[in-house]
Amino acid sequence: MKRGKNRFIFIFFLCLAGTLRTSGQTAKFVLFPDTQTYLESCPEILEQQVNIITKNSRQYAALIHLGDLTQDNHPLEWYVVARSFQSFDNCHLPFTFSLGNHDIGSSPRKSADTRESTLANKYFSLEKMKQKTYWGGSQDEKIDNHYIFVSAGGIDWLIISLAFGPSDETLDWANTVVAQYPDRKVIVNTHAYMYSDDTRMGDGDKWLPQHYGIGKDTLTTVNDGEQIWIKFVSKHAHIIAVVSGHVLDSGVGTLVSAGINGNKVYQMLSNYQRGVGNSTMVTKGYYRILTFDKANRRIEVETVSAVTGEKHPSGKHNFIFENVDL
Repeated sequence: MKRGKNRFIFIFFLCLAGTLRTSGQTAKFVLFPDTQTYLESCPEILEQQVNIITKNSRQYAALIHLGDLTQDNHPLEWYVVARSFQSFDNCHLPFTFSLGNHDIGSSPRKSADTRESTLANKYFSLEKMKQKTYWGGSQDEKIDNHYIFVSAGGIDWLIISLAFGPSDETLDWANTVVAQYPDRKVIVNTHAYMYSDDTRMGDGDKWLPQHYGIGKDTLTTVNDGEQIWIKFVSKHAHIIAVVSGHVLDSGVGTLVSAGINGNKVYQMLSNYQRGVGNSTMVTKGYYRILTFDKANRRIEVETVSAVTGEKHPSGKHNFIFENVDL
């Protein structure tokens, strides 16, 4: 009991340590990629990530988890993840997440053999999510595909999170949701979208959603990055960014494309778990910060280590998009 009380006090003071939440002409979002191997191999790194984000939470408009919250879709992992996100709740930091291939399946270690998401919906229940002031809505009364609202940097935002390999029905739902809010800038969050060669995922790429069990299900469709672009993202003038994880190799990919309305969409992959680049990546506890600067019409992308506080040494992980229509 005493230990739990001390933890609460610690988190409370971390919340107070943050500066005022994003205001004025800039909006900052935290991108929290694939935490699966942190849970499996080095939970202390995950704790450091949560602590530093919590400490600075009032700087951020929202936290966006890119999927694969867990490694084995096991109840114990979901308990740990839910407790970590409770820290963000305690600091009133809005959050959303995409369910990755490791977060769905018929049983632990059955990565995306089905779209079963019972554990995700148990530990992040729709009933509790609906109580959040920033909650928007979801598809089919489940947490799998949902959206939230935030306002920051002089902009009203809609962030929509789609589960791994979304179906045609899900993309139809997403099209309807986004079309209802033409005055909001939209960030799309889905687990598998960009590839490590700076293109959207498609035929010939590794780790395609169609290669998993859900891709063999004749009752539902599965869409990769290129298909999500064609069927959904490219159609809406107010979608400004797509963020994703999942892909290993270098764990980074960046692309700017014009939608059918002529608008630019800024798309990026970020992944820092074990198996990406070299094995030291996971020990750094990297996460990303996206800063949308309305006054200067730019998006700044920074990748920071929760362990050292230093930026990632590669320019592919720290860069700026200029002349952005905000």
